[in-house]
This record gives sequence, C-alpha cells and structure tokens, in this order.
Amino acid sequence: MQEFIRRIRWRRVLVVAALLGVVATAPWVWVRAASAPHRYAAADVPDAPVALVLGAGLRDGKPTSFLAGRLDVAADLYRRGKVKVLLVSGDNSRREYDEPTAMRTYLIDRGVPERVIVADYAGLDTWDSCTRAKRIFGVSKATVVTQEFHLPRAVALCREAGLEAFGVGHDTWGRWSTTTAYGHFREVVASGKALWDGLVAKPDPRFLGPLETGVSRALDS
Repeated sequence: MQEFIRRIRWRRVLVVAALLGVVATAPWVWVRAASAPHRYAAADVPDAPVALVLGAGLRDGKPTSFLAGRLDVAADLYRRGKVKVLLVSGDNSRREYDEPTAMRTYLIDRGVPERVIVADYAGLDTWDSCTRAKRIFGVSKATVVTQEFHLPRAVALCREAGLEAFGVGHDTWGRWSTTTAYGHFREVVASGKALWDGLVAKPDPRFLGPLETGVSRALDS
C-alpha cells in the first residue's frame, strides 16, 4: 500500500514538473513562432526604409564585439540597398555612457554617410527601442538588426509594438560559442518579460518625449 502511495505521489510530482516546464517555456515558444516567418538572411530580407540597430554595450567607449557585428550587418544592408536609413538605438542614460554616438561613429568610419544615420538615445531595452521607433520616430516598417540568438525576441516585440518588422541576425557561433550559448539560455528567461510587454502590458517606454523628425528627414535626403 505504501509503495502504491509513493508511486502516486511521484506521478503527481512529475505532472507538476511537466506543467511547470510548459509554463516556463511557453513564452520562448511564442517568441520563436511569432518571429519565424519574418527572420531572413541579409541577401533575402525584404526591402525596408529603416534598419533598427539595437545597442549591445560599449567597452572603453567603443562598441563591443557583438555591437560591432550588428553594425557591420546594418552597414551591409545599406550597401545592398535593402535599407535607406539606419536608426541606431541604445543607452545614453548616463553622461559618460553613450551607445548611439559610438554606434554612429563606428558606421561613419566604415563609410556609411552620416546623413542616413539617426540616433535614438533612449533605447534602454528591446521593447523601448521598438516602441520608440514607432511612436517617437514614426517608423512603420523596419528591419531589426541584432545577434541571431536575440533576433526572435526583437522581431516579435517590434511587431507587437506596431512595426512591420523583419529581422537579420549577426551569427556569433563561430567566434564566441560560449557567449552565444549563454545568450540562447538568457533568451529563454527573457522571453517571459517579452510576452508580458508585447502581449499583455504594452507599457510606455521609460522615456517618451516629443516626436522626432530625424528618420523622415533622412529619408527625404
């Protein structure tokens, strides 16, 4: 009898564990499924007026290797004629930390005309960058550029923010396999917040402010 009760208890534990596993991974599954039809290689992505390049940190005032990779992808899209304007979105919440300016400088140094680069200084996270592109800069269609492991979440969030968003990712497996593996693990965790922001709360970005005309002026030029 006791053996039978123990088996029942273990079955209950396994059922609960399975349910918790489903709940924990459901946001990650949503992120992957929602973005799957909209992720492309650079050569195949549909044309869009704007590339939205998401920040990824600075080291000694210059883009980290991951951020430099994103910027290289964006510059390649511009040269291919896939996009016309690059909206670089990053963190400038402290005077001594200015991602967008470092991103702009990096692109200019690699031959991208300054007139087609627009900076968003309040892209403090993925949701903020996406929703500010729509609500502050008036972007309606864009190609999101980030690392491949981050791309599903970025595309899903931008589409929930109202953008007709596609995505092109920077592949980091070859050079940074350990960091990339951690990035994939982190995305499983971050997808929970993404589901909340994109499908449930749809919060305002931390900084809204007045409408910016930088993108429209750059397109006109």
